[in-house]
Amino acid sequence: MATVKKSTGKTINSTVRIVVADDHPVVRFGVKNMLMNEDGFEVVGEAADGEQAITETIELEPDILLLDMQMPKLPGLEAMRAIMSRAPRVKIVLLTSTITPQQVIEALQIGARGIVLKDSVAADLGESLRAVLSGDYWIGGQRVANLLAALHDLMQQAAAAPEKKTYGLTPRELEVVQCIVEGCSNKDIAKQFTISEETVKRHLSNIFDKTGVSTRLELALFAISHKLVDIEK
Repeated sequence: MATVKKSTGKTINSTVRIVVADDHPVVRFGVKNMLMNEDGFEVVGEAADGEQAITETIELEPDILLLDMQMPKLPGLEAMRAIMSRAPRVKIVLLTSTITPQQVIEALQIGARGIVLKDSVAADLGESLRAVLSGDYWIGGQRVANLLAALHDLMQQAAAAPEKKTYGLTPRELEVVQCIVEGCSNKDIAKQFTISEETVKRHLSNIFDKTGVSTRLELALFAISHKLVDIEK
């Protein structure tokens, strides 16, 4: 059983119930295996897209939701908004490959309790969950007790390095745009990111809507002219 020191000062022994939401089966499998080696954690549900994450969380009422930011059907931040309005007691820890200071601020404002980078999951997962369960936050690879001070630092970082205009594209959608500029087919993109071709088509549909283009060529030209991608010299 996990020993969790609550913000009330009490220490209790209980099994921590977790839902894992990520569109990659390999990631979900890996996270579940890690949690099996952490005493007192139990994965009670899984979700492969944002809508399923909402349904599973509301129905199962876990202690913690591990939520990928870049989910099909509904992005992680939007799924989190819906969950926080209907299941505010669930502690949400975001999983992401990359995140900007501005996105961290937005996530915390919505209600996230932690952000864990996927390349640090093996080292940080258990500690981050215990930090969140104890009433603290997990930001930048460390436990944070003073959220206001952390937000101040993040806002300074965001001001020092303002985000380039991305037209609302998610990090995954920007990766897809990069592939389109490089001449990749849907099959190539699906293989590169270990997703289905249907998921690639959904990404492209969202990208076309956000950028106002209607063909792959128009998208490539738009991306280059608006500096959405890195062009090798």
